[in-house]
Amino acid sequence: MPARQGLAAARALSRRGIRVEGYEASHGVGGLWDISNPRSTMYESAHLISSRTTTQFAEFPMRSDVDYPSHRVLLEYFRQYADEYGLRDLFRFDTRVTRLEPHDDGWDLTSIGPDGESTRWYTGVVLANGTLAEPHIPSFPGEFSGEIQHTSAYKSAEGLRGRRVLLIGAGNSGCDIAVDAVHHATSVDMSVRRGYYFVPRYLFGRPSDTLNQGRPLPARLKQAVDSRVLKMFTGDPVRFGFPKPRYRIYESHPIVNTMVLGHLGQGDLRIRPDIERFDGSIVRFRDGTSGEYDLVLLATGYTLDYPFVSREHLHWQGAAPRLFLNMFPASFNGLYVMGMIEASGIGWQGRYEQADLLGSYLAAVDQEPARAERFRQRVNREPWPDVTGGYHYLGLDRMAYYVNKDAYRGAIRREQAALEKTS
Repeated sequence: MPARQGLAAARALSRRGIRVEGYEASHGVGGLWDISNPRSTMYESAHLISSRTTTQFAEFPMRSDVDYPSHRVLLEYFRQYADEYGLRDLFRFDTRVTRLEPHDDGWDLTSIGPDGESTRWYTGVVLANGTLAEPHIPSFPGEFSGEIQHTSAYKSAEGLRGRRVLLIGAGNSGCDIAVDAVHHATSVDMSVRRGYYFVPRYLFGRPSDTLNQGRPLPARLKQAVDSRVLKMFTGDPVRFGFPKPRYRIYESHPIVNTMVLGHLGQGDLRIRPDIERFDGSIVRFRDGTSGEYDLVLLATGYTLDYPFVSREHLHWQGAAPRLFLNMFPASFNGLYVMGMIEASGIGWQGRYEQADLLGSYLAAVDQEPARAERFRQRVNREPWPDVTGGYHYLGLDRMAYYVNKDAYRGAIRREQAALEKTS
C-alpha cells in the first residue's frame, strides 16, 4: 500500500538498488489518507493526532507550517514524496493481492487488476497493508432496529443531522467523531468500558509531542511527571463521567483530543457505561439505565489481518504474528512485514528506519551472504530486544503489536549497526 509503510519500504529498498514491484488496490498513492480510496477509513474532519515535525519523513519535510495537518494536506504530501523519489512507477494500481503461496524457494503472488487475474513469482514479499484495514465488529445481545455502522465507514457529520447517536468506544477517532456529531445530531452519547487519559494538542504553547524530545525519561518517572502535568491542564476525566483508568498513562494509546471534555462540560455529550443489550430502538446499559437511538456508531477499532497468506507463514500467536522487531519471521521464509507497529510518536521516520533495516538485510543477502547469515543466527537466539520501554501495555488485541517509540527505534538502529558492521 503506497502510503507510510508502503512508500517507506519502496524508498528504502529502491535506494539500495533492490528491485521493487508494488501492488495497490486503490487508484493511486495515499492509502488510507486518500478519502476517495474505497478502503479508506478517513473522514472529512480528520487531522494528524501527532504533530507535523515528529511525524514527517526526515529526508522530506512537509511543505506546510501547520502543526496538525488535515488528511488533504497529508495526501498531497505522500504524492509529493512519491514523485520526489520516483516511487509511483514501482506500483501496480487498482490491483488487489488475493493469495500468497510458497513455491520454489519463493512466493507465488496472485492478484486481480485491470487485466484480470495473474500470478507472479518473487524471491521475497513485503507485506505493507497496515493495521487499519479490517474493522473490528463486536456482537451484542438482542437486536437494534436502527442503523449500526462502524466508524471506518463514517465520512461526514452531515449524515448525523437530526439523529440520536450512540458512539461505542472513545478512542481517538471516536472522540473526533463525537466532536463532529454535537454540531449536527439531535443527541450524542458515548458508551465506554474503561477510562482514558486525555492529552492536549498544545502544552505551554507548543505541540505537546514536541516536548521532552531529548533523552527519554524512565517509564515510571515519565508516567508520574506527565500524569501531574495532565491533571493541571485537563483535570480529572472522571468528573465528566469517564471511569477511572485502571492502568497508568501510556500503557494504552492516549486520546489526543480535549475538545470532547469541553463538550461534556457543556452538556453536548453524555458518557454511558458498557452495553448490556439492544432492545429495538432502545439500548440498555449495564448500570440499569437505557436510551433510545437512531444510529449506533462502532468506534471499536480494527483487527490485524493479512488475509491473502496462511497464518502459519507469519507465525501468528494470538492477535498478531510473532516477528523479530515486528518485521522478520524467525524462519526467514521470504516474507517481511512493514508497519505492524503502533506507538505514540513513532512517526513515519520510525517506519522508514524499519524499512531501511530490511533494506540492509536484503542487500546483505545479495552481496554478503555471511553477514546476512549472522543476522539470521542472532534473530534465532533468544531473548529478542525489549521494545516496551519498561511500559506494561494493556492485554488488548490492538496492543499486541504496540511498542515504545524510543525503545523500538533504538533497537532498530542497534540491529542495523550490527548487521552492517564489517568483520
